[in-house]
Amino acid sequence: MSPLDWAIAIGAIALIAFVNWFFLGSKGATVAAAAASPDGVVDVTVLVEGGYTPSTIEVPAGSRVRMTLDRREDNPCSDEIVIPDFGLRRSLPAFATTIVEFTATAGRHEFSCGMGMLHGAIVGK
Repeated sequence: MSPLDWAIAIGAIALIAFVNWFFLGSKGATVAAAAASPDGVVDVTVLVEGGYTPSTIEVPAGSRVRMTLDRREDNPCSDEIVIPDFGLRRSLPAFATTIVEFTATAGRHEFSCGMGMLHGAIVGK
């Protein structure tokens, strides 16, 4: 192989590594612990913009959770949220808020965008 071939191969490997890191790597998890209000409902607001902030939400197990999703973009990847453990799949209109309600159970419950590229979790404690 010529030096040019080696440079192209190394450049391609570096580009593949960067794309994987950018789209699939950890975004620095943010954790929010939420407590139930006197009526037993846990209100949590999640910013949807290139990911979920906070990406991990700790709630009391057995509590009713009202998650307000504030979507501040029009990226097609974030136009839906899926929480399989609670049987939820909701559309998220761009530049609007959407409320999703469910009863949290003990354990870790992953959620993602419809394409599976943005990730978060609800942890029932």
